[in-house]
This record gives sequence, C-alpha cells and structure tokens, in this order.
Amino acid sequence: MEKSTNTKKEVKISFINRHKFATMLGMSVFATSLLVFISMSMYNSSGAAQLDLSRPGYISVRNKAVKNDEDFQGFSSIGDINQKTISEFQALFTKQANKIKSVDAFGGDPLSPESLGIGVTPSDSSDTNQ
Repeated sequence: MEKSTNTKKEVKISFINRHKFATMLGMSVFATSLLVFISMSMYNSSGAAQLDLSRPGYISVRNKAVKNDEDFQGFSSIGDINQKTISEFQALFTKQANKIKSVDAFGGDPLSPESLGIGVTPSDSSDTNQ
C-alpha cells in the first residue's frame, strides 16, 4: 500500500515538474484575470465609470465638457519653496477645496452633468439663474 501512495505522490510531483511552465502560465493568467475583475468592479462601483468621457457612449457630450476652468489657476511645479509659495498654494488649495465641499455628495445627484460642470457654460448658468 505504501508503494501505491508514494507512486501517486511521485506522479503528481512529476506532473507538476514536467509542466512547470504551463502551470506558471495558467496561474499567471488566472491571477491577472482576478486582478482585472477586481479593478473593473472597483471602477464601476466607485462611480469613476460615469465620469469617464473616453467611453464610446459619451462621444456626443465630449465637446460639451469644460476643458478650462477659468477661475482655477495652476500652481507652478518649479521654483523655490518658501513661505510665499506655501501661502499661495494653500490659498489656491482652499479655494478649490471649498468648491468641492459645496457639492452635496449625499443628496440629489452629485454625478449629474450640472454638478460636475459638464456642458454648462458660464453664459448658460447665468441665463438659468434669471
């Protein structure tokens, strides 16, 4: 009996030893598929899929997206770091953080085109307020 159990173990080990590359390849494909499934699930559940204008279903609204936020000033990535630049960065950061905080993320529709600023031009928003 011991010979048959040892033989079965040896057969299993020798099968894996003979097919190391195929086993590694299969495990790699499985791991990759699992990670892609997890990342796509996170992409869809987080709401990022609704913001992705590169998707084919959003071809008609791509040109309506605001590409340049006129009241946003970029911060230079080069230069000296001193108290003046830190203060300037904090002021710009606070201004943008306040814009983000003004959207009610838990009520209404935070991903609506109006709250995201997609397709709303400054002239359109002034007309709707009148």
